[in-house]
Amino acid sequence: MKVAVLTGGGDCPGLNAVIRAVVRRASAHGFEMMGLRDGWKGLLEDNHFRLTRETTSGILHRGGTILGTSRVNPFKVENGLEKVKRAMERNEIHAVIAIGGEGTLSAATRMSQEGLRIVGVPKTIDNDLNGTDFTFGFDTAVAIATEAIDRLHSTAESHKRVIVCEVMGRHVGWIATYAGMAGGADVILVPEVPADLVRVAEHIKHRHSTGRSFSIVVVAEGTRIKLSHEGQEQLVTSGALDEAGRPRLGGVGSIVANEIEQRTGYETRVSVLGHIQRGGAPTAHDRVLATRFGVHACDMVARGEFGKMAALRGNEIVSVDLAEATRELKKVPQEFFEVAQVFFG
Repeated sequence: MKVAVLTGGGDCPGLNAVIRAVVRRASAHGFEMMGLRDGWKGLLEDNHFRLTRETTSGILHRGGTILGTSRVNPFKVENGLEKVKRAMERNEIHAVIAIGGEGTLSAATRMSQEGLRIVGVPKTIDNDLNGTDFTFGFDTAVAIATEAIDRLHSTAESHKRVIVCEVMGRHVGWIATYAGMAGGADVILVPEVPADLVRVAEHIKHRHSTGRSFSIVVVAEGTRIKLSHEGQEQLVTSGALDEAGRPRLGGVGSIVANEIEQRTGYETRVSVLGHIQRGGAPTAHDRVLATRFGVHACDMVARGEFGKMAALRGNEIVSVDLAEATRELKKVPQEFFEVAQVFFG
């Protein structure tokens, strides 16, 4: 029985750990594993290769994905669904294990509803997938961002500056909230709460009036900002579109820094972490979580649990409906963000 695996969307630490786990577990079920290159594009273009213990040896600690990835959505390609169906029939693919985030698994959900045998694995550094407590890749991104904030603390204190650290997070602020709390940030700005930059500047001025000589501000790239109390919310974009046709984000950190400097008179700098958060080796936590997801996904195929996704609930790996997992984004709850606000008001 042939089972194919793909990685779609943005790259993420831990993808190779899932691939490795799926291949190792497949031998126990007698599956022949195929790797689809560059996400759903691998099915659309019949671009694949055989995955074995040998070809997946030594990849546990590696970042990125040996399969390659893309944001191609078959439902946005002419006759995409039919091409996928024909490719699966032609290559005698019994089922597909799709490792991805919101975009990849939304396509997987629709394909499952069309009768294809699909199993999902939740991947995203943003931790925004519903149905699972955590996604792999998130812990690594938070660890990288926290280390950066720690380093920014020392230079900010030395020069008595305000430093704005822009982190990833298009729709949600999980990375900003976790890394900001772990790194002791003085202000955390997230997409869930529009940022009133007048209030931010007032808070920083108050800090400095009580003897603090520097401040650290963490802002998620998708944070909507207001330049006055009654001002209109703005989403900062570069003007270009990404592979999925969405506005490419970037620049909110610079605007926040400029506004703070103009309103306070304090020297303010910005540091944009960008794709550093996606790269490099996964943390031990993400390696273990990705491995558990991979084993469970392969077992789901063996049990015929299609249209479902491996998920973390508490400390258990369970199967949840793909439709539930992709119905809405998992945002930072207000009560959790209020915990962070205890430390910056």
